[in-house]
Amino acid sequence: MGQKKLIKFAAIKEYENVLEYPQGMPGKWASFFEELKKGTVNIEIDELAISLPTQNNSTDATVPAIKPLVLELACGRGEYAVGLGRMFDNQNFVGLDIKGNRIWKGASIANRDGLKHVAFVRTQIDQVTQYFAKDEVSEIWITFPDPQLRLSKAKKRLTHPKFLRLYQQFLKPGGIVHLKTDSPNLYLFTKTVIELYGLTLLTATYDVYGTEFMQSDKWDDRCTIKTYYEGLNIASSNRIHYLQFKLDKELPIELEEKLKDIIAAFEVTETHDSLARNGKQAME
Repeated sequence: MGQKKLIKFAAIKEYENVLEYPQGMPGKWASFFEELKKGTVNIEIDELAISLPTQNNSTDATVPAIKPLVLELACGRGEYAVGLGRMFDNQNFVGLDIKGNRIWKGASIANRDGLKHVAFVRTQIDQVTQYFAKDEVSEIWITFPDPQLRLSKAKKRLTHPKFLRLYQQFLKPGGIVHLKTDSPNLYLFTKTVIELYGLTLLTATYDVYGTEFMQSDKWDDRCTIKTYYEGLNIASSNRIHYLQFKLDKELPIELEEKLKDIIAAFEVTETHDSLARNGKQAME
């Protein structure tokens, strides 16, 4: 491991806003952010109070309202966790990724700018249910994840029903999922999942920065946040695709074979040109 990575790994171990494989966190995020805001050093997870969303309905005026918790999955350098934190001080934000040297960037910026409502968790995404309680998360952002282009790796896509079922375990009923990607395949795949399982599609565009979408009533200012990987344009698509949908239906395992057959029929080479040749209307 390079010297720079070692320095970053050492740094995040000292950061109060970074938790590595934390045990006993479900239901404690509101308390954690309260301690972070106070400037508490060496926050003890075992001593944190459990604060569940149902407590927002309390008639006790001394019980503070619980801020909505927003999760950025595969956060990389945490541009969305930090960017959203700058936009909304009435919400809490958690970025989750396995790459500690990447998390270091976002965590360092959050510390520098005093964003005490932004934190990070270093862990694998398939372990995400270990860190959040039922109904604890309000929204999920998935920004430029690995599209896992091979059909054989479709189940590793973060919008595959396998993962969506995990999110349902802690996302509020009807909670919203956002996907931002430069991968035409991942966009089409996710849209197919939404349609097959009857999920509520709120927004879909194959060109989030296109004039038509930006001038429409579907435009969301949160889409202006740009990540490091967005700038790289790895897929060479020259377009950024965006989906916003609700996880408001059951996701029967029995439909996965049908999903596999559907995507096998339409998945193409990962470039915008090849997608265009197969009909731009497929994305609209």
